[in-house]
Amino acid sequence: MTKIASLHAHASYDVGHAHPVLRAHRISKEYVNGTFTALDDVSFELKENQITAFVGPSGCGKTTMLRIIAGLEHPTRGRLEVSGKPVVGPGPDRGMIFQAYTSFPWLTVLENVEYGMKIIGIPAAERRERAMSFLKLVHLQKFVDSYPRSLSGGMKQRVALARTLAQNPNVLLMDEPFGALDAQVRWEMQELMIELIEREKKTVVAITHDIAEAIYLADRIIFFSRQPGRIKADINLDFKNGKRYPLKEELIKLPGYVDLEYRLFAMMREEIRDASSGE
Repeated sequence: MTKIASLHAHASYDVGHAHPVLRAHRISKEYVNGTFTALDDVSFELKENQITAFVGPSGCGKTTMLRIIAGLEHPTRGRLEVSGKPVVGPGPDRGMIFQAYTSFPWLTVLENVEYGMKIIGIPAAERRERAMSFLKLVHLQKFVDSYPRSLSGGMKQRVALARTLAQNPNVLLMDEPFGALDAQVRWEMQELMIELIEREKKTVVAITHDIAEAIYLADRIIFFSRQPGRIKADINLDFKNGKRYPLKEELIKLPGYVDLEYRLFAMMREEIRDASSGE
C-alpha cells in the first residue's frame, strides 16, 4: 500500500457538545424461543463524529448489537434510534463494512464503488465523480478498471471503504474489517481509517478482538461481558486528550496507554476464565 502522505499528527475531534446520533435503550435479543439470550438490557448513546469500539470475548453479543444497528436483525425488547428515527431495517443512513471481501467479482473497481450509489438513485455523472473522488482518497485511482480478482486483500477492503463512504452514511459500521489482513497491511489500513474519518466526520462503530486496534482507533470503548451480553465497561479514552493520533508510535508513548491496555486485557481474561469455569 502507498504510504499515506496526508497524515496529520494529533488531529483533534470534539464530541463533548455533539447531539446523539444513535440511541440504544434497553436492547435485549433472544433466540430459540427465549432459550438463548445474546444481549440483555443494553443501553448507550453515540455522539456525532465519535469512534466507538465494541470489544469483548467471542459470543458476547457485540456482532448481534452491530447487526441490530444495521437493521439486519431486530431486538426482542428495547428501542433503537438513529438521528431520532426508529430503526426498522437497513437504510442509507448506515453503511456497513464486513470482514469478508464483498466486492462483486464481475464489476470493475470503479463499478463496485458506483454500485451502492446506483441502488439509491444517484445520477450517473454524480456517482462517477464521487466514486473517483473516494478512490483517490483510498489510493486506488490507478486501479479503476481492474477486477477484484487482481487485487490484494488490503486493496479489496479499500474498495469496500470507498463504496461505503461514497454513499455518505451518517453512521459507519465495521465488523472486524481488517481481521483477515496481515499485520503490516492491517496497520496501514488502521492509519487510513483515521485519515478518512477525520476528513468525512463520521460516527463509527467498529467491532474488534484486537485490544491494541481498539485503543488506536476509538474515542470510546464499550466492553461486553460474556453471554448474555451486557455492558461490562464503557470507557472514554481520556488519555488521548481530545486528539487522534494517526501515527501509532505517538499514541503508545502517552501516559495512560499502558494502564488502559492492561485493564482491557485483564477484563478479557476474566471473561474467558469465567466462561471456562462455567460460572
